[in-house]
Amino acid sequence: MRWIPRGLIAVALALGVVVPGSAPAAGAATELIVNGGFATSTANWWGTGNTPISVDAGQLKAVVPGGTANKWDAMIGQKAPAFPIKQNHRYLLSFDARVSAPRTLQTTVQLNTAPYTAPLNKAFAVGTKKQRFAFAFTSSLETTQAEFTIQLGGLAGGGYTLWLDNVSLLDLHGTPAGNPVALTSGFYVDPQSNPKQWVGNNPGPKATTINNALAGKPMARWFGGWNTNLADDINLYAGAADAADKLPVLVAYNLPGRDACGGHSSGGAAGEEAYKEWIQTFAAAIGIRPALVVLEPDSIGDFHCIKETKDKEARVRMLAYALQTLKDFAPNTWTYADATNKGWAEEIGVPELAARLNSIGVANAHGLATNVSNYYGTAETVAFANDLAGRLGKPFIVDTSRNGNGASTTWCNPTGRKLGATAQPGGGAEMLLWIKVPGDSDGSCGDSTTEAGHFDPDLALKLINNP
Repeated sequence: MRWIPRGLIAVALALGVVVPGSAPAAGAATELIVNGGFATSTANWWGTGNTPISVDAGQLKAVVPGGTANKWDAMIGQKAPAFPIKQNHRYLLSFDARVSAPRTLQTTVQLNTAPYTAPLNKAFAVGTKKQRFAFAFTSSLETTQAEFTIQLGGLAGGGYTLWLDNVSLLDLHGTPAGNPVALTSGFYVDPQSNPKQWVGNNPGPKATTINNALAGKPMARWFGGWNTNLADDINLYAGAADAADKLPVLVAYNLPGRDACGGHSSGGAAGEEAYKEWIQTFAAAIGIRPALVVLEPDSIGDFHCIKETKDKEARVRMLAYALQTLKDFAPNTWTYADATNKGWAEEIGVPELAARLNSIGVANAHGLATNVSNYYGTAETVAFANDLAGRLGKPFIVDTSRNGNGASTTWCNPTGRKLGATAQPGGGAEMLLWIKVPGDSDGSCGDSTTEAGHFDPDLALKLINNP
């Protein structure tokens, strides 16, 4: 990881590089797993007598028998040496796994003797392709004799083989909150963004224009129910950014009943408990890597479109849980709570917006995200955001992905829009970022007939070419 010395600040700003606020924080999480990479052996690992383990191409291979009655009748794990688990400490467990035939398995972090008290006891569905799994938990157990297990038995379908790799169990206690900007050397350019994928699949003059002006720039990646393996998708994205020493921007967008007013992006998790599980996986998959997260666009602004009081109350609880979870389990992440836009601020009133943000525990956020997926110009956004942020004692960022020509009378793919500034400090905001992916449609409306969240190259060209 790198940070920019003060003597280079002027040069960095001239190049559009984000300048960190400080050097990286000291301190690190404590790793509790020994030999989680299986480079040459399975030392420190065990399998029950009916489940032999071996090394196979740098992975642990476990041959699991069929016909067992209980989950724990076939197991693998690590308990030698036993490791301590501390009450109220926060932990991140992660590993890669695949099987010869799809199975739903159980993983635990537990006391290694009776009564086998388990502060983590989770089922997970694993397939034939290697996937990343990530789990976050706060321990209710205090012991020096803990173990990690995967329970493999009690399943229909006969015997099968499991491959396991890159096992990690981190104790986050004492890990300081880091500055993700200071820990990286600029923003990550997503090589799998919607516009980048379109460019790769459609070579020609249009693709060259879109790539040069848009697809080659830093922008956020959105995560929601369309991610069939959330931990794996975040791991691939944040891991690639971390390997490149760059800062990724992620958007969490999976609240039940999202886009309650517009309706074009409706959907979300099946309910409150499903959302809490989802956001916990989201945070655990980022883990200790540097990141920026924009939390749930529209979630504060569209309260008036949620009909039932109980649904509004559930939304407040879910957002509060999300902010607390990201703070607890992603210590090098700056989370920005969505704070709507100038239009909604005028309609709702800044005092009411501040009250809503306080109700979700905005103190647990690093800052506020303004103008997400909207078109208000930077100067007019900063004017309202300064008022709101001043009431809450928080910095703010501005989504400039489509605000180059300022506001419009409509929000859904309006005509005459233009790209704004990207990935830089400016104008009173902490950062100006492309949060909405430029060229992604708002829905079948205005200047696009493309489904919401899908890339429309003609819309992108208008953003590039409009005067």
